[in-house]
Amino acid sequence: MTTSPEEEVQTSAETQTKTPAEGNSWGLREWGLLISVCAAFFLDALDNIMVGIAVPPIQADLGMTTESVQWVVSAYVLGFGGFLLLGGRMADLLGRRRMFLAGVAVFAVGSLVGGITNEGLVVIVARFVMGVGAAFTAPAGLSIIVTSFAEGPQRNRALGIYTACGAVGYSTGVIVGGSLTEINWRWTFLLPVAVALIAFAGALSLVPRDAASGRRGGSFDIAGAVTVTAAMLLLVYSIVEAPTAGWTSPGTLGMFAASVVLLLAFVVIERRTAQPLLRLGLLRNGALVGASLVAAAILGTYMSFQFIGGLYLQSLRDWSPMQMALAFLPIGLLIATIAPRAGKLISRFGVRWMIFAGFVAYTASYLLFLRIDEASPYVWVILPSILLIGVAFPFSFPAANVQATTGVADSEQGLAAGVLQTGYQVGAAIVLAFVTATMAAGGEAGETTATLSGYHNGLYVVTGISVVTMLLTLVAALRASARRRVAASAAVADHQTPRRRRTGKCARP
Repeated sequence: MTTSPEEEVQTSAETQTKTPAEGNSWGLREWGLLISVCAAFFLDALDNIMVGIAVPPIQADLGMTTESVQWVVSAYVLGFGGFLLLGGRMADLLGRRRMFLAGVAVFAVGSLVGGITNEGLVVIVARFVMGVGAAFTAPAGLSIIVTSFAEGPQRNRALGIYTACGAVGYSTGVIVGGSLTEINWRWTFLLPVAVALIAFAGALSLVPRDAASGRRGGSFDIAGAVTVTAAMLLLVYSIVEAPTAGWTSPGTLGMFAASVVLLLAFVVIERRTAQPLLRLGLLRNGALVGASLVAAAILGTYMSFQFIGGLYLQSLRDWSPMQMALAFLPIGLLIATIAPRAGKLISRFGVRWMIFAGFVAYTASYLLFLRIDEASPYVWVILPSILLIGVAFPFSFPAANVQATTGVADSEQGLAAGVLQTGYQVGAAIVLAFVTATMAAGGEAGETTATLSGYHNGLYVVTGISVVTMLLTLVAALRASARRRVAASAAVADHQTPRRRRTGKCARP
């Protein structure tokens, strides 16, 4: 009888393959490995948010136009989202440790160049390079965690800590970005270099060397790599550009069509090649696909909420970047407090109930934030939404990562992580682009009433996505619970049947 992802998550660690961290306590090596990988994930998430705060001074200092400076943010998303599937598969084929170290090094070089240049174009290219580096470190790092800790409570604990670092990065990006920008925008590029070097040194000495590649003979699937990477780059680019160019403009529609054609070509290539870049059967893994869709909803709604909240506080309420950063600070504090304990909660309640609980909190947060007006008090209107986000993130974020990686073979953990991370990044780009377009329907930005109306329009979209995801995860959780009850009843029946046979009378001939 097959088991559901929740049952697999709750399986005792003693029944799994031996790993370095199978015991109840971890040594310095396990903690060092975890911290090194977590540092890189923290940077990947932090940079997704942080540099956006520094855009105005970058524009003023380097004399960039409004059209070009937005690519300081978008180039990172393009590189990150475009190369994730390739980065995940290369981690499986060429080695997780090797690709993790390469990704961290690329990220550090891009960040250093971006921090010392005086050319706007070079900053944009540096941000794209940083995104590519993150696209290799994120799936490699997650697969290192999954293959280094025993499936069950130990892996849940490690993933809880790991995803807590990513969640803290996403939630504190505004805080760190605001603080560094107050000094000089260049520090938003230069400080990550130091953190990346620490992560590189730690991984170099503490992450086990890669075993021999699981790829037996043959050549690398170059055609598949080129088509899927080009498709993802075009898809993310068209999503990022759509709010400016227009969703129905010939350029946008052409890029969407080209990305679809490339994806279809990729599917054909993968069906025909002996050693595909992506085993298409992996996409029949309902837990992985479901977790990736949940990931899209998590990051898409949160980043849109943060975008609207930042505009509301800075543009409409005239708060400084530091004031806004402090307003969002409770999110990071709650995540740092709750997320390390998420592993125990996942083992007790199961991933689907944890995701559902997270989206209950997300939905309540977004609904409460709809109350904003021209002079909403922080404590009674804004803070409740902030606190609920701080609870929702550590409930849903680690659970989605556990669900995506449970039951996947070690040889495909990097690819599974790439699929999941693609859900996060592409989902965030799609939802934010759609929310931005919806906000533009509110009216002229200079009119306070119209601006508030635009914010509310965006929040309606965010809330709607959250409600739909909450209901779908409730259905999934109820079905998983029903499967567990059936499995438990069958196990009891199987246990009692031999006993009835031993105690019953023999039938007469």
